[in-house]
Amino acid sequence: MSDIERQVAAGDLGFLPEEALREFVLGRRWFGAKSRDVVQVSPLSAVPLRTAPPLLVAALVEVRFQPGTHELYQLLLGLRPETDGWDATVVARVDGWTAYDALADPLLAGELLHLVRGSRTVQAEEGTLGFRALNGFAAGAAELEARPLGTEQSNSSVVFGEELILKVYRRLEAGVNPELELLRFLTERGFPHVAPLVGWYEYTGRLLEATLGVLQSFVLGKSDGWTFALESLAGGGESFLAQARRLGEVTGAMHVALASDASDPHFAPEEPSAEALGLLTATVDEEIEQVFLDLAEDGAVEPIAGRGEEVREQLRQLSHIGAAGRVIRAHGDYHLGQVLWTGDDWVVLDFEGEPARAIPERRRKRSPLRDVAGMLRSFAYAASATSITEGAEPPPEWESRAREEFLAGYVPVADPSGLLPPGEEAFERLLAVFELEKAVYELRYELDNRPDWVEIPVAGIRRLLETTTPA
Repeated sequence: MSDIERQVAAGDLGFLPEEALREFVLGRRWFGAKSRDVVQVSPLSAVPLRTAPPLLVAALVEVRFQPGTHELYQLLLGLRPETDGWDATVVARVDGWTAYDALADPLLAGELLHLVRGSRTVQAEEGTLGFRALNGFAAGAAELEARPLGTEQSNSSVVFGEELILKVYRRLEAGVNPELELLRFLTERGFPHVAPLVGWYEYTGRLLEATLGVLQSFVLGKSDGWTFALESLAGGGESFLAQARRLGEVTGAMHVALASDASDPHFAPEEPSAEALGLLTATVDEEIEQVFLDLAEDGAVEPIAGRGEEVREQLRQLSHIGAAGRVIRAHGDYHLGQVLWTGDDWVVLDFEGEPARAIPERRRKRSPLRDVAGMLRSFAYAASATSITEGAEPPPEWESRAREEFLAGYVPVADPSGLLPPGEEAFERLLAVFELEKAVYELRYELDNRPDWVEIPVAGIRRLLETTTPA
């Protein structure tokens, strides 16, 4: 046994050159703090999962920043002798071994699948990895070929034989990932519009307890909702509009399902307290102040420049709406990119919530109309993206027709459950408040990342200011 093998078996990754590890982590798409001043990148915990070549180890890597803060990331590390000639996603070459991202290696990705199938627990000095299979997932199932799924985003995914997909969470936070909770709840109740949960794996140690990844059935779709909408718009928009009502029905059914178990305190629907509404108002109010403080009074933002107080006043309506329906566990980051059109029906994806928010906030119960507002804002983005990216005007009234069709499907399904505010006026006012909140969030994002797209949230804010009924 070589020195590298002994160190890996002991959970010691001290042999990795810090500069190489730093360069690798900071260069990944899933590293989300590229603009911050990084002081140090180092492995804090390592759990060996395979001790015969090629080696496999699950590592928690700490990234430290200049102000003294830090983030934790998951790195699945493979190691092969250099004589194997491995050259994909290389982290470093050390003492005759090549260290690399294990998810690029079909053999090692398959090892993770075997661990889930067997519901294995792997203990090490620094922590324990628990792999869990949901009831019915056979430990002796046939071998499935593994392939990485497309371009990396904030997470990494591997598809097995076009039957299963493993999503690996890269940035880690303490607590159960809301995606695991919601997928398990919906899968156990037979909700048909999700890719069913098959298993997951988690870390328990002195550093934290965290969900590391989820395994689901792989749903082969024709396109995600965003692609479907844009392709439809290029051809007149009618093909998407024909399915928008069904999307509303599926969304309503999802909310009803998530509110269906009053005996589960994590999912039982609740009446929103005045304190909760006040806290939300205060949080959003602060965000508005920050966004509008330095807003220039020319260019694309001119229609809303100097109107920050108007926006804040509209959002303060939230604490004066009266009966606001119920709050439930909801999707949390709902838009066209989070739904899949299979050719026959809609499937809802990615229940993590907004990645910029902390896990406790993402697990909080909220009005289901927040999801609805996110989807309606996504229709506005699709219509505007047609002119921004293709230089073609969207069909007249496409956005308003998409809204009407979606709500015509959503309301009859969700309303009988008692989740929505009673009465059309209260419904419309609360929905407008959440749309306004979403548009302000979009404005901040576009100002920082895509200045050419700023006109989209600006138009949304302007419309909502001009049409919202005063409280």
